Amino acid sequence: MSEQLADELEAVNSIYGDGTLVPADDSPSTYILTLPGEITESTLRLQFPPAYPDEPPVVLGTHSSGEHAKRGAAARDLALFRDAVGEVYEPGQVCLFDAIEQVKELLTAVITAEKEDDEEEEEEAENEKRVSSYDTAAAAATHDVLSSDSQTGGGDTLGPEPPWTLSVPLIELKSTFIARCAPVSSPGQAAQYLQHLLASDKRVRAATHNITAWRIRGPNGTSFQDCDDDGETAAGGRLLHLMQLMDLWDTMVVVTRWYGGQLLGPRRFALINGAARDAFVRAGLVKEEENKQEGRKKKGGK
Repeated sequence: MSEQLADELEAVNSIYGDGTLVPADDSPSTYILTLPGEITESTLRLQFPPAYPDEPPVVLGTHSSGEHAKRGAAARDLALFRDAVGEVYEPGQVCLFDAIEQVKELLTAVITAEKEDDEEEEEEAENEKRVSSYDTAAAAATHDVLSSDSQTGGGDTLGPEPPWTLSVPLIELKSTFIARCAPVSSPGQAAQYLQHLLASDKRVRAATHNITAWRIRGPNGTSFQDCDDDGETAAGGRLLHLMQLMDLWDTMVVVTRWYGGQLLGPRRFALINGAARDAFVRAGLVKEEENKQEGRKKKGGK
C-alpha cells in the first residue's frame, strides 16, 4: 500500500466513520467502500493499482445492495459512483473524498426525483380510485336531472350549442385526451357552456376528468379567471398558467381525459396542456404559430 493510499484510507474513515473503506478479504489491492449517509445501503468493491494515484482506482462492482434496498438501487449507485470517479479523478491526485462527496450529491438529487415521481403516481392512482367510486352515482344523478328536464321542458334552458373548437385526440398508454375551447364573455357563460357540454355529451359526461380553465376581461378594467381540476390534482392550475403564458383572454378550455388503466405520472400534465394548446391553435388564438410556419417556409425557399 502506497503512503498516499494509506493516508487517504485513514482520512476517509476519520471523516465518514470507521469501516467506510476497509480491505477486502480476497485481495490485498481490493477494498470495500460503504457509501456514507442514510440515503443508500450499497457497498462497492474498489481496486487500487500499485501506481495509484498516478492511475485511477477501478470500480469493480457492487459488494452488497443492503437488506432493504429497492430493486435496481445497487446498479444505480454503482453507475453514479463510476461517473463520479470519472469526473473528479486527476492523475497524481487522490480522489476518493471528492468522488464520495460527488456521489452523495448525485444520489440526493436522484432519490429526491424518484420520491417525487412515486408520490405523483400514488396521487394519480388515488385520484383514479376516488373518481371511479363516484362514476356510477354521478351518472345516475345526471340521468335523473336530464330526465326531469325532459319531462318539464327544462332542456331548453341549456341554450344553443357552444362554438367549440376541438383539438386532435392525444392517446398514450390507452388514455385519451381531447381539448375544446370557446370564446366566452362572462364567468356565467363559461359555467353554462360547461353545463351544456356535460348535459349533452354522454361520452364527455362519463369521462374520468373534465379539467377546465377560463380567463375573461370584464368592464372597467376588471378581469376574471378560474380553473377546476375535476379530480386531477393541479391540472386546472397548469391549464390556467398556460393561458396566462399565451396571454389568452375571453376564452375557456375544457380538457377531457378518459383513463386507460395505466398510470402516466407527470407525463399526463404535458398531454393535458398539449391538447389545450392544439385547440387554441386550431381556433386561431395563437398567431405566433402561423408566423413560425411562415418563417420556416421562407427559410426553405418555398
